[in-house]
Amino acid sequence: MPLEPGTSAPDFALKDQNNQWVRLRDFHDRKAVLLVFYPLTFTGTCQGELTEIRDNIGRYANETVQVLAVSVDSVYSHKIWSLQEGFEFPLLADFWPHGEVAQRYEVFNADAGVANRGTFLIDRGGVILFAEEVDPGSPRDQRAWRSAIAALKD
Repeated sequence: MPLEPGTSAPDFALKDQNNQWVRLRDFHDRKAVLLVFYPLTFTGTCQGELTEIRDNIGRYANETVQVLAVSVDSVYSHKIWSLQEGFEFPLLADFWPHGEVAQRYEVFNADAGVANRGTFLIDRGGVILFAEEVDPGSPRDQRAWRSAIAALKD
């Protein structure tokens, strides 16, 4: 079970595909964060989910929301994948310690050694507003993410 809505989101610092540190706390008081854990780069379902974000970025990221995607892959894998697929939002490497951030959000699949498909919408104060988790082989219904983001405006 992922961390529940109403819980304070654990802070983290991970490197993105450009080898730059991204810290959750840097978005506090500025933007909400849509935090999307995915199992592995270069895989079909993960590509489909992130392509949906890329192709409809305005539905997921804007002046009030930042998308951060996280997997256990390396910065270098993320760099190549982001260039191939045109992913301009941060792809964060939860590489070492292996899956530590996914573990803190309670979406790490220890048997597979990857994150399950966990999604969190975190408000500007660092509180989780929306949380879901599905197993690595199942795609998520991204309409739920859009609904959660739309509710921020209300």
